[in-house]
Amino acid sequence: MSFITWKNFFIVLSIGFLWLGTFILATNLSIYLSTKQYIFDESSAAPVAQTVLIPGAAVSADGELTPIFIDRVDLAIELYEAKKVTKILVSGDNSTLSYNEVSPVRTYLLNSDIPEADIFLDHAGFDTYSSMYRARDIFGVTSVLISTQEFHLPRAVFIARKLGLEAYGVNADVGYIFKRNYIRELLANEKAIIDLFWNRKPKFLGEQILIDGPAQEL
Repeated sequence: MSFITWKNFFIVLSIGFLWLGTFILATNLSIYLSTKQYIFDESSAAPVAQTVLIPGAAVSADGELTPIFIDRVDLAIELYEAKKVTKILVSGDNSTLSYNEVSPVRTYLLNSDIPEADIFLDHAGFDTYSSMYRARDIFGVTSVLISTQEFHLPRAVFIARKLGLEAYGVNADVGYIFKRNYIRELLANEKAIIDLFWNRKPKFLGEQILIDGPAQEL
């Protein structure tokens, strides 16, 4: 490859990185700015909604909730007890028999005196997009408070609103959140845009279990 060719190659490569960087920056700013008004730091400031949705998070091998997951669940309980919502929808990954993010939350909620009839479980919420999509199509949710951490809220609210839900986010931050969580969101936001553009269907849908009816497991 001649000098001129190498030079042209690096120019094209530089332009490509510039466009990519611009796209990432624009996407993240757009998601942040378009959802800012729908996100609340205090549960008392949140509006009344049909249900609170708890996005899945990691659980230990013996089914114990991680601290970040506990914070999400505790906030959901707080919203429920404050009568901001009448139902709790737990959405997470239960893709194998040995890994279940949602059933341990149900046990935690029952131990916190939440009525069984008000707890709904979505075992196929494999990612944020699937959780919001299934909340709308499987559980018939129309308005929702999303209980999760600050780094995750803009993307979760953005996806939910683009899917037609009246969605609000409530900040579940209590403990220290690692910077890598925010860094991960930079690229996760790009995936959200792509999923919405192509109207990606979740891996599983199935029969409806309406949030306004009696609770039952999928």
